[in-house]
Amino acid sequence: MIRALEVLLVLGAMGALDTLYYHEWKLRLPETPSAWRELRLHASRDFAYAIVFGSLAWVTWNGLLVWPLACILVFEIVVTLTDFIEEDRTRKLPAGERVMHAVMGITYGIFLALLFPEASEWGGRATGFGSAGYGLISWILTVFATGVLASGLRDLRAAKG
Repeated sequence: MIRALEVLLVLGAMGALDTLYYHEWKLRLPETPSAWRELRLHASRDFAYAIVFGSLAWVTWNGLLVWPLACILVFEIVVTLTDFIEEDRTRKLPAGERVMHAVMGITYGIFLALLFPEASEWGGRATGFGSAGYGLISWILTVFATGVLASGLRDLRAAKG
């Protein structure tokens, strides 16, 4: 599980860089009225990541609970693909942002490949959340969960305004 979480940390760091550099600083998406659809997609994805970061830091999704986790992970893929379409429809992405998104997609695939054996094992347990803890990794993921939740709330507010 440690390897999967290390990859998740890398993905979280790239996501933070993408959000802070491209979305907030360079393109100022929250200040762009025509970006409301994209911002809603970002908020949806942020809320999914808040659950993923926050929960995987401290719990295992055992038994039948592995299915809601799987749904959240698939939901993230659907939102990301929809976001790609929306971005191409509404704005020209800087080359660096396009590359960042591609690398993040590859990293997400690596994370899923590393998580799958763990989740399969969780599926064989009695249904319920199990206790987990990975030291510093858990705390960093908790910070990421808080940050991505705040980012999602900001994007949702900007999309409505």
